[in-house]
Amino acid sequence: MNAAYVFRVRFRLDPASGVRTNPRSFETVVEVPADEPGEGDWLFFRNTLWRGEVNDDRYARELAEEWLSLPVESVSFSELRADEAYMEALRTAIAADLTLFNADSTREVLHKYLGSSIRIEDDS
Repeated sequence: MNAAYVFRVRFRLDPASGVRTNPRSFETVVEVPADEPGEGDWLFFRNTLWRGEVNDDRYARELAEEWLSLPVESVSFSELRADEAYMEALRTAIAADLTLFNADSTREVLHKYLGSSIRIEDDS
């Protein structure tokens, strides 16, 4: 199984006194490995996203600052990139307890938190 949350992150450099950089801000793509469904922080999508968008900008910037060890200006969610095995395991884990998501179906959960921002990649 293979999956990652993909974000676009704009960060800035804060050089030592007297040192200048141009530009000061840069944008990069950050891929955060997704925990296996039912393991670790597998509910990351529920706690961080809403309809395929970051649901709390401040919290997302704090997370990105931890990931990059740099000051972050903005974060936007791009997609959950996963193989079919991961998606099947995710659907199974979600279906096991829909009350965690206040939803009636797995499809509703995926749409509620990830919107249309899921890309399933070929396993090969």
